[in-house]
Amino acid sequence: MGKPEPMEGTGIVTNMLWADAPSPDWRARVAALVPAQRIRLAERARTAPLFAHAYAFHLNMRFGGMTPLQLAEFAGAQGLCGIKLHVDDGEQASLGRMDGEALTAFAAQLKACGLELHVETSTTQAPGLADAVRIALATGATSLRCYPRYEGRVSQIIAWTIADLRRLADFDPQRRLRFTLEQHEDLKSEELVGIVKAVGNPRLGLLFDFGNMINAYELPMPALAIQAPCVTDVHVKDCLVQPDRGGWAHLACLSGKGHLPLQAMFVELLLLGDEQPQVLAFGLEEEEGYFAPALRRPSDGPDPFIPARTASFTDLGPGDLDLRLRQETIAAHRQVETIRTMLGDIAAEAERAEG
Repeated sequence: MGKPEPMEGTGIVTNMLWADAPSPDWRARVAALVPAQRIRLAERARTAPLFAHAYAFHLNMRFGGMTPLQLAEFAGAQGLCGIKLHVDDGEQASLGRMDGEALTAFAAQLKACGLELHVETSTTQAPGLADAVRIALATGATSLRCYPRYEGRVSQIIAWTIADLRRLADFDPQRRLRFTLEQHEDLKSEELVGIVKAVGNPRLGLLFDFGNMINAYELPMPALAIQAPCVTDVHVKDCLVQPDRGGWAHLACLSGKGHLPLQAMFVELLLLGDEQPQVLAFGLEEEEGYFAPALRRPSDGPDPFIPARTASFTDLGPGDLDLRLRQETIAAHRQVETIRTMLGDIAAEAERAEG
């Protein structure tokens, strides 16, 4: 997998306020590219593979009766390339609750819509991973995302995750799936890259989330620089960074309204890969209201302890349910518009620099 020129803002993070973090100048970065890179960037920004992500409708799928098929209908109406769907999204209507016949029917519905499916699960342990592979294969999915959710020392979590992921070939012997390991708030970028290298499966890459490095006390651009050689998929979101017990928490917000350098990250991700784009899917994962606490801090010892945690969920809050569900739906539509505008601006900047 390819990697462009070094990014701005890299360096070691010590105990610092988020406000002190360097702010990357994505326009200057584009202007500094050689002509071939600018042409490539403009083309990729205009044709970026955008996927609907079920988490953008998290509350609707938990409390509003929204189904996986309705997510596919949203993706089709928005002209997106596919959907990223957790095995548990949709409650009783979820992939995990479907029998073999229903999974086959869902695969046919997606094919008729011309949509690609990426399945996600929140574990690397054998029972859950094997079941997610079964579901992915039955639905014609092309990719499966996972992440470890162990309690223990970081060294233990790394060792357990490597052992888990070495079984991927057993679960998918015909090698029909790509697999991605997501940075999910506890492990640092170098640790994730180390896991991928240790597993040694050419079908395993990293899924880069725009905000999850915050909780591991990493800055977005340095984290991306480290992960870049392995990144094949992305979760797109924005968040507000908050101090939390000596580390950083993140509170997800509307895209473009938070603290993350969205355009700068898009530029670097779109540049990955020489002849072909390295990033195969950008999942639009608007998560307004999702909160994740700090899991790593500069005061950590050499092998910190990570406590047990549940799979991600957003607190509904005490307000009016129907209003909250409508707000979430509006936000999901708005994110598509916002991200397309950002990508259009990047393409225009690359073309202007070329001219």
